[in-house]
Amino acid sequence: MKQRTPVYINILIILTIFFILYYMFVQNTSFITSPYFWGTAIISIVMAFIHSAIGDLIENDQFKKLSPDEQRVYLEGKNTPYFRRLYDAAFKKQSSTVEKDILIDHGFDGIMELDNQLPKWWLGLFYFGVAYCIVYMTSYFLTDFADPYKEYEAEHKEQIASIEKWMKETPPPTIENAVYSADNIAAGEEVFKTNCISCHMEGGKGGIGPNLTDNFWINQPEKTLFKNVFHMVENGSQNNPTMQAFGKNGVLSGFDIQNVAAYVYHINQEKPPVTPAQGGQNPQGDPANWEE
Repeated sequence: MKQRTPVYINILIILTIFFILYYMFVQNTSFITSPYFWGTAIISIVMAFIHSAIGDLIENDQFKKLSPDEQRVYLEGKNTPYFRRLYDAAFKKQSSTVEKDILIDHGFDGIMELDNQLPKWWLGLFYFGVAYCIVYMTSYFLTDFADPYKEYEAEHKEQIASIEKWMKETPPPTIENAVYSADNIAAGEEVFKTNCISCHMEGGKGGIGPNLTDNFWINQPEKTLFKNVFHMVENGSQNNPTMQAFGKNGVLSGFDIQNVAAYVYHINQEKPPVTPAQGGQNPQGDPANWEE
């Protein structure tokens, strides 16, 4: 008669399986506070105790039918701790008497073969892997679990929402508190392409508008290059009405102006100027001596 698995082990296995299943279908741990999760868990625990009680009744009935020696062996095994039994079943070697009983009647080159059963831990992992594969494939094809496109779309929406929330809760930069950051260059380039490239051309080399990569500037209302660009984009140019006040007109936000100012600073100070020989516009205005 085989030893039965303790009920607390069955309960741990049930809770682990429920946790995995809920996580695969819900895809986050919010289900832990759900009454549905705990309801199914409690019902399963009660069913496990009922199953154990029925098993005790069957075990007692079968025990009475054993011989005294078989009863003694069974009680010795029952008094052995469960994890000790697992260890012995996985690693304990058979006695010579047991080996004779499972010896297969053939061999090769003096090597004999035993008809050993597969270890229970190996069988358990195998069956768990098969069951997990079935559940995984079912959830993959019937739900959004493990779908990279759906996961990316959900994360993208969360990021956009968090950015919008931050934009609403954070006041836009002004010329007094705006600062240059290399992290804003890429976003500033996109603002430049949308609003500035028609006059200043690609890379700020100049066309209808002046070359933004050299050190000559028509308007120099500020002492630093970054804030000078911020001022011009926000307020426009008094010398050229074509250069509109993007900030005051509501075309660009303070964040957009800060970004495009970072981009212009980058192409002017951190990259070589585009000379007339390279297709750049001829210098316009006066040389600038910007403060750091």
